[in-house]
Amino acid sequence: MDSGSCRLAHITLECGLPVLDRESALDIVVVEDLDFATLLPVARRLAELHGPFDGIVGPSEFDVLTTARLCAALGTPGWTPEFVTAFRDKTRMKDLVGAAGLRIPRFHRLDGDSTAASVVAAVGLPLILKPRTGWSSRGVVRVGDERELTAVLGEHPGDLGEFECEEFIEGEVLHVDGIRRDGKFHFVSASAYLNTCLDFTAGKPLGSVLLDPGPRLERVTSFAGDCLDALDLVDGPFHLELFETPRNELVFLEVGLRPGGAEVPFVHRDLFGIDLYAEAFRATLGLPPVTPAEELSQVAVSGGWVSVPEPRPYPSTVISRTSLQAEIPEVYAEELPEPGTVFDGTGGYEHIGGRFRLRGTDQDAVRRAALTVMDRYELVTRHERAAS
Repeated sequence: MDSGSCRLAHITLECGLPVLDRESALDIVVVEDLDFATLLPVARRLAELHGPFDGIVGPSEFDVLTTARLCAALGTPGWTPEFVTAFRDKTRMKDLVGAAGLRIPRFHRLDGDSTAASVVAAVGLPLILKPRTGWSSRGVVRVGDERELTAVLGEHPGDLGEFECEEFIEGEVLHVDGIRRDGKFHFVSASAYLNTCLDFTAGKPLGSVLLDPGPRLERVTSFAGDCLDALDLVDGPFHLELFETPRNELVFLEVGLRPGGAEVPFVHRDLFGIDLYAEAFRATLGLPPVTPAEELSQVAVSGGWVSVPEPRPYPSTVISRTSLQAEIPEVYAEELPEPGTVFDGTGGYEHIGGRFRLRGTDQDAVRRAALTVMDRYELVTRHERAAS
């Protein structure tokens, strides 16, 4: 094999088969689920057939902890479960970032003894309740008063320990994406959300615009680097979110040990020439980067994206939708659902009401274009009522 290459054995769901290079794969095993108990005996059989693994990679938010547990069980080099937990447990990550002297939201771990009064005393109001190991703002609730909090806590009588409450931070939400190598940025960008991920789960479009080069970008990425140092990320991918308050204070929100979702990988590929998933895979395994840092594109334009959520109520069938690529110059790519497509609320950030990628002269131009997309895009659907 060439230097820096590797042989790949895949354990996958049925839906993952179409994207795999089956001809060059060492082995492919299709499983019913990706739970640790399902994967461990399969991984052991593969190791017996082909020899011990040099590394195990699970690129999804759902799989990074399972991957670390597999490495530990099989004696394979890689991230430990303890290390990965700092990127999955929102209380653990805030513990570490806060211990480094960086601003974090006030937060409180819930347990069986938690009451609305004790939580409000620790965090204040309004507050955010969220699953400690959740993703994509699922299960996240904004709570405005103690009566509402009492009701929300009552919805989780047996599993309060799986949740945390944290201070509501007023400000703009930013995200920082990239790859770390040897404790430094191999690549990094920073962007500002238009609306929030929580808004997206509530049915509003979500957008993002890359920050222009300058002091703000440098300040934001420097803060992100300090947070990643606190979490001891030396080599690997990250998608870090933070607040920028009206007083220009930066506040850590959370971080994933993976590339960003939605249109993030596509916009970065198109504008910067970096394949975030390929670089994440190689950094995780200790292989050389696909593209040296000095060869990555230094773009003179800005970019961004808009994701339109699945239409509600569920299920809904698409009747018509409007193309904007010829109407809005900054829209360079769009992926729209075909008429007849049925949405049932399980599409995540991919099977959704519309996906748009933008580029323009600077962040202000892209921001205006993204807001125009949100305003002009029309998706007409029919609610499919259940038969009586």
